[in-house]
Amino acid sequence: MTPAARVQAAIECLDLIAAAASEGGAAADTLIARYFAARRYAGSKDRRAVRDLVFDVVRQVGEPPPSGRAALIGYARAAAPDLLETFGESGHAPAPLLPDEPAAEPSPAPAWLLDRLRARFGDDTPRQVAALLGRAPLDLRVNTLKGRRDAVAVAEAVPTPFARDGLRLPTAANVERSDAFRDGLIEVQDEGSQLAVATCAVEPGMTVVDLCAGAGGKTLALAAAMANRGRLIASDTDRGRLQRMVPRLARAGVTIAAPRLLDARREAEALADLASTADLVLIDAPCSGTGTWRRNPEARWRLTPERLARLTAEQARLLDLAAVLVRGGGALAYVVCSLLPEEAEAQVAAFRTRRPGFEPQDFANPLGGAAVSTLVLTPGDQGCDGFFIARLTRVC
Repeated sequence: MTPAARVQAAIECLDLIAAAASEGGAAADTLIARYFAARRYAGSKDRRAVRDLVFDVVRQVGEPPPSGRAALIGYARAAAPDLLETFGESGHAPAPLLPDEPAAEPSPAPAWLLDRLRARFGDDTPRQVAALLGRAPLDLRVNTLKGRRDAVAVAEAVPTPFARDGLRLPTAANVERSDAFRDGLIEVQDEGSQLAVATCAVEPGMTVVDLCAGAGGKTLALAAAMANRGRLIASDTDRGRLQRMVPRLARAGVTIAAPRLLDARREAEALADLASTADLVLIDAPCSGTGTWRRNPEARWRLTPERLARLTAEQARLLDLAAVLVRGGGALAYVVCSLLPEEAEAQVAAFRTRRPGFEPQDFANPLGGAAVSTLVLTPGDQGCDGFFIARLTRVC
């Protein structure tokens, strides 16, 4: 592909990503992979160059753009004016620029979202948002059911700063082809997710419910922390994600995890046998994903005030569902990969108003220092994805 053809390919990918963002479609990585699957003539260098350009544009353009072309023009004017010289070239180049052609304005995020992030970060908002839009390293978790971190060799990997079993690679690598991955010694998992599981403080022999287990990333970490002893229910309403968990459990040697498919809005019926029995319920709740912009910068294009309202309502519903499962003296861990206060502290405060039998419970701070009952992680401060974590105990 010529440089001009790469620019046109990026525009076409950006069109797909913008459309998917407005319609709730596939993620950017998936769309780019599909785009090139239909264009086998593009070599690996072309695919990588187009992908890098697409994500550079998405990081630069915070507001949903009117088109992929407008997004790329806005990015080029601000950061890479040489790209504009490819417009109108022969071959598969973008069409010539028109006078006064619309261009997306560079911005870190939609204005309404920046206002909410300022409520979290105050004067530190520019630094924190810049870190949210940086490039993420690749973090791994060593599976302690099969080995120790100091005995697992992964080229270029170094220990993560805070997670006891974490390893970090400076750039993305195809670890899934490694012997360590095939043998179940490692799993891909951001350090923030590992720290969230650490705050659960589970022990062997416990009864634990991973209420929104998805494909099982935290389920696997919980099982390892429980030394594969006890009872671990991994539930979700998404059949496809639960099915993807099964081979991961087998590869990791996890035998205590029992996937359980739930019917949306009828979860309580399927979980009735667990009422008041759980030592811990983990709610890794659906959220805005503001803490994961490093990996999914197009999430800024997907989020609207209306969608955020639906998410906070779902989080409240899941908290109430989980409360019924916790035994007296047991704990509830609420986790969101969001940095918006309405999905975090405000959500916990509202839950405690509805459920006065739950009180904050201190846990060992995995960052060091005094115990805490809530924890905020950010890429700007800890170098991991952004998370809010809270732990509550049922006192009556």
